[in-house]
Amino acid sequence: MAGNRQTANRGYDIIGDIHGCANTLARLLDQMGYRKINGVYQHPRRQAIFIGDIIDRGPRIREALHLVRDMVEHGSARIVMGNHEYNALGYCTRARPGSAKKWLREHNPRHDRLIKETLDQFEAYPHEWNEFLEWFYTIPLFIEDESFRAVHACWDGDLIEKFKRVQGGACIDEDFLHASAAIESFAGQVMDTLLRGTDLRLPEGMSITGKDGYVREFFRTKFWADDPHTYADVVFQPDPLPPEVARRVLTENERKQLISYPLDAPPVFVGHYWMEGEPAPLKPNVACIDYSAVKYGRLVAYRMDGERALSRDKFVWVEVDRPEQPDYPTSEDSVAR
Repeated sequence: MAGNRQTANRGYDIIGDIHGCANTLARLLDQMGYRKINGVYQHPRRQAIFIGDIIDRGPRIREALHLVRDMVEHGSARIVMGNHEYNALGYCTRARPGSAKKWLREHNPRHDRLIKETLDQFEAYPHEWNEFLEWFYTIPLFIEDESFRAVHACWDGDLIEKFKRVQGGACIDEDFLHASAAIESFAGQVMDTLLRGTDLRLPEGMSITGKDGYVREFFRTKFWADDPHTYADVVFQPDPLPPEVARRVLTENERKQLISYPLDAPPVFVGHYWMEGEPAPLKPNVACIDYSAVKYGRLVAYRMDGERALSRDKFVWVEVDRPEQPDYPTSEDSVAR
């Protein structure tokens, strides 16, 4: 595939969740020295790596998909699947005969809301949307190069090795998609872990209401924590745990559920987690590059040149300014930093 071509001494620019912010993405690419040649963004010595979640939420989803797919097909970028691309496949795929449900991903108010902007923006382009759904099947769940790794939410080495043996590569097919609708299945665990991350159940009878209004009985956890002792040592999500919960000591059973990422493993990049503040590595060989661009945060990239220890100095970004007028249409008024 053209998107897998390698160039000696090539650098890589790993780019965080886009969520339909096509104008902001164009500004970030311009800032990093990419230029449009025959309508496709290219760099003479570097390749972009998209961390997934190109769709949903933002104002220019269709434009973002075209920009990214053109780069991937030309070889000037690669991409891993995000949970939103996976969700779209499930939402738009009918369950097979004999199933108790009509669609693989239930059409309920929350799921309807998450994909609404995408379907609205493709309403006049149904043929294009169907082509993009087919293209999603060609997007790998992970990238594993000599010098770095990329996955949308969590690098689980054991799951990934088993997946490669089962699937013979890094992509899913329609059978795997259908199998993944059962969360307890191997396929379900692969998609949930790699694209959404790991979690622990909250103590009996406790729940958290997130900023999005969704009530959760689980909390997302780090896959790289070294020798954690309390919930606070492993929690990794925008919504904090109540202090009394954060202080709880992990049980032996909970510690067994956690996975770790060794310090001697190649640097790994993830998105997904809606980070805030100044971009920096989470660990010498772990970085999250999702800084909430669509929520008027930053669209972030890490400029990777084969180093084994990641550096705060290698992050670059575009600030996304909130419109001044509250009734102003959704926009991407961006300022490069």
